[in-house]
Amino acid sequence: MSYQNPPMPPKKSATFDDHTMAEIRRAAATGIYDIRGGGTKRKVPHFDDLLFLGASISRYPLEGYREKCDTSVTLGTRYAKKPIHLKIPITIAGMSFGALSGPAKEALGRGATMAGTSTTTGDGGMTDEERGHSQTLVYQYLPSRYGMNPKDLRRADAIEVVVGQGAKPGGGGMLLGQKISPRVARMRNLPEGIDQRSACRHPDWTGPDDLEIKILELREITDWEKPIYVKVGGSRPYYDTALAVKAGADVVVLDGMQGGTAATQDVFIENVGMPTLACIRPAVQALQDLGMHRKVQLIVSGGIRSGADVAKALALGADAVAIGTAALVAIGDNDPKWEAEYQALGTTAGAYDDWHEGKDPAGITTQDPELMKRVDPALAGRRLANYLKVMTLEAQTIARACGHNHLHNLEPEDLVALTIEAAAMAQVPIAGTGWIPGKGF
Repeated sequence: MSYQNPPMPPKKSATFDDHTMAEIRRAAATGIYDIRGGGTKRKVPHFDDLLFLGASISRYPLEGYREKCDTSVTLGTRYAKKPIHLKIPITIAGMSFGALSGPAKEALGRGATMAGTSTTTGDGGMTDEERGHSQTLVYQYLPSRYGMNPKDLRRADAIEVVVGQGAKPGGGGMLLGQKISPRVARMRNLPEGIDQRSACRHPDWTGPDDLEIKILELREITDWEKPIYVKVGGSRPYYDTALAVKAGADVVVLDGMQGGTAATQDVFIENVGMPTLACIRPAVQALQDLGMHRKVQLIVSGGIRSGADVAKALALGADAVAIGTAALVAIGDNDPKWEAEYQALGTTAGAYDDWHEGKDPAGITTQDPELMKRVDPALAGRRLANYLKVMTLEAQTIARACGHNHLHNLEPEDLVALTIEAAAMAQVPIAGTGWIPGKGF
């Protein structure tokens, strides 16, 4: 009896996979590029590729129930008369009113205040709800200048000059007309219902010398009280960090490509910038070379999800982190309880990324009055505070296990990498070896 192998199923191309084919067809049918939020969806080296080395004999662990592990951080100690003192090193990143609903912005303020940390305005100006419920509020100063005025600069606790963002370094943002409500239009001085595109660069300066002048101008407006942050997208972290420091920044905010709350072209999100993990060590090296590490604070953002991520970012040299997407999830975004409505939009909970269209069933990334009613700012704020508490406890647990009594005492020597790529980016050895790629054994 002869035996025949069953026929092999047709093999699809790895280059022209189903998603790529669908995108080609969509582009051919519409003639427009895809815009979305949600950050990069391709897998890139990230904090999951690092592991901590807990203490044993060579290091002595701390007892979690009896020995303190401090989590506090002070930001803006370089020049500001009133530096910011936070209980935890986890801050809320800039997400605008307009992109987010008013109740969502209020919830972020409430949760951050309960946790003892700061929140950030984002593009589009400062709302009274956000200022009223945020004990510590950072005011973003963006190329668009939407909603910018000296009064709100003075009402803020710090000012963040945004040069770039991780989702779109070198590119501007988009807010579609359906989210330009009457209130958003008034705050941004725009016509209602008309698409708005944020500029990719500031209109009144073109380089670091002009940035220095702008920072001095902001200091004069605020009587040198407020810390001045400079935020850059992760593309050339060494030089951008060095130039921000030379321009007079108190704090540098570094946003990797996993930063995803900004809506922009899909081709930008997936092909421009660098992974967060690749950005941290060059930025820290720039601060060290200038003798400014820990004197100018470094905040890292882009894909921070857990206390382990926080601990790893701090071990690599950051002073604090910022969260955006995770904060939205904590207050209720992409909640499976709205699954039927997400499916009606052609997506699913956990994959919804068309935040710019203003149809979010959770009521968070919308200006629809009926959808916004689904957000209870008090309840959502408590959820965010709970999440921040858990992240902090997780980071403390790891720090104690590594023998440290402050999160800032975590160091690269506490880490090993699982992949060559992560080892090269984080500049820590491959697990079980002393090899750091590019540095020898």
